[in-house]
Amino acid sequence: MDSQVKSFFLNDDGEIPNNSELPVIMYEGIFSDNPNGIEATFNRHNWSGSWTGDIYDFHHYHSNAHEVLGVKSGNAIVLVGGDAGERMELKAGDVIVLPAGTGHMKIGSSPDFEVVGAYPDSKTPNLIERDPAARAQALSEIKEVPVPETDPVFGKGGPLIQKWMK
Repeated sequence: MDSQVKSFFLNDDGEIPNNSELPVIMYEGIFSDNPNGIEATFNRHNWSGSWTGDIYDFHHYHSNAHEVLGVKSGNAIVLVGGDAGERMELKAGDVIVLPAGTGHMKIGSSPDFEVVGAYPDSKTPNLIERDPAARAQALSEIKEVPVPETDPVFGKGGPLIQKWMK
């Protein structure tokens, strides 16, 4: 499993705050045998409020919620962390967990690209674009978002819990 789980930190770029305390986590190909099981798995581990669709093609982040995205079909290039962030190639079966404050946008995708998104404890996320007026409040909110009790893929004791515990 360790070879399928990658994590990395992103710096605040002055516009996109990202999250200096919690890393982005990528589960590479974890659902490649059963991408249709993504939503049920997220919901079983209390990551709910799920939706199925696309990723916005503009930089945005959520200051009040962590987000998990599981690729149900197709593939895409997603920019995580703002203009100077990480370009990630996502394919069916991949899962990425974005801690509160992490910027993300789709750069391009195959026509059949579809993700399942969800949030811990059915949290309703806000949506913040590059808005200097909202920045101070967003930075304060990001620090208040609690670490979830479960990993969206593995539940209690999963890699997210290990990597996000302080």
